[in-house]
Amino acid sequence: MTKPHVLVLGGNFAGLAAAQKIRKYATDRVTITVVDRKSYLLYIPNIGSEVLANRDPALSMQMPIIDVLHKDDIDFVQADVESLDVKSQTVTVLPGERSGSTRENLHYDYLVIALGARLAYDKIEGFAQYGHTVSDCYYGNALRKYLHEGGYRGGPVAVGSARFIQGRKGRPSWLPDAVAACEGPPVETALSLAAWMTDHNFKGASNITLFTPADMIAEDAGKNNVTALLDAASKMGFKYRNKLQDIRRLTADGIEFVNSETIEAELKIIFPNWEPHALLQGLPISDEVGFVLTDMQMRNPDFPNVFACGDCAAITVPKLGSIAHQECEIVGKQIAKELGAISAELADASWLPEVLCIGDMGHQKAFYIHANSWFGGDVEVLKMGHVPYMLKQSYKEMFFRSGGKIPAWSVPIAEWAAESIAV
Repeated sequence: MTKPHVLVLGGNFAGLAAAQKIRKYATDRVTITVVDRKSYLLYIPNIGSEVLANRDPALSMQMPIIDVLHKDDIDFVQADVESLDVKSQTVTVLPGERSGSTRENLHYDYLVIALGARLAYDKIEGFAQYGHTVSDCYYGNALRKYLHEGGYRGGPVAVGSARFIQGRKGRPSWLPDAVAACEGPPVETALSLAAWMTDHNFKGASNITLFTPADMIAEDAGKNNVTALLDAASKMGFKYRNKLQDIRRLTADGIEFVNSETIEAELKIIFPNWEPHALLQGLPISDEVGFVLTDMQMRNPDFPNVFACGDCAAITVPKLGSIAHQECEIVGKQIAKELGAISAELADASWLPEVLCIGDMGHQKAFYIHANSWFGGDVEVLKMGHVPYMLKQSYKEMFFRSGGKIPAWSVPIAEWAAESIAV
């Protein structure tokens, strides 16, 4: 008999991890196909470090995934996902290797949506002319050249986020409102950029304003953690602005906000709204914004053979890689349970999201955050020093060497090292 077909949409962190976890737990009881428009994984967390070191991130932050998937007998289709029909269980794709391809329909028994989110830079007036960011290789290289090839003249710097639009339909009671999608990156960027500016004879931290639309930046990291981090940043000389609501536009001179406030800045490093992809909007599996609705087993309540994980899932708030990996583990176990590969006791274990974040601070130091208090838990840990930096760099190397299969023992050991000996 034909094995059930699992179709995974997306091949970056969530898509790759979901496919690998399904193969791990369901073994050979399914066939698995991953669809993505590119044939590599973009390792986003370390792009900023490459930029400041004047290294092209396209040479070091892209991991080919076709061979990685093939080793687990997982097929790969390089194509754009154009539409999906959850009633007929088909996905329409447009193969992308050569122009002129015809659209194809792929059938599934289980669908895992891991398409990430759309970063809406195009919704920020003036970004194309005046904005910078570190979310991919193109923008990373633009910032790298601006900093290292004489574009930056040493003027004031602003680093922060636009307003995140989060859906309300079907939202669980434990999931708070998030005013920004993910604010670890702006904090990391500001801290590491200050070190770079000092090393290059610019003004350093005193010339940087860190801003947020929220009451408190990176609020998901825990109030005590953020208070301590902001206190340290203040002592370093950073300026801090909060409750700015949203960005109205960028200009040559700075940033204008919808509440009529402004920040003067020559260099403007922006993290935009995370939007759901247009193909997910208006579907019976999505909320009113377009993020995919799931329960705590990452299943859609109305279509239980449809799963979502990573940034495209409505309950993934903040839009954080560590939460996506937790969700991928659940997806793999749930599909394996249905096929009789593992027990319900193992697959249905309760879960509370945890924020795990390591951010570069420059000068071979980093901050480490472990928290679940934003979700109603009692964990709040903040460490700063050389050990978290070492862990951040070694994790990337281990990820590439293992093809994304980080050993089960590595995360607990990393947590122990960061929380016990970080200096």
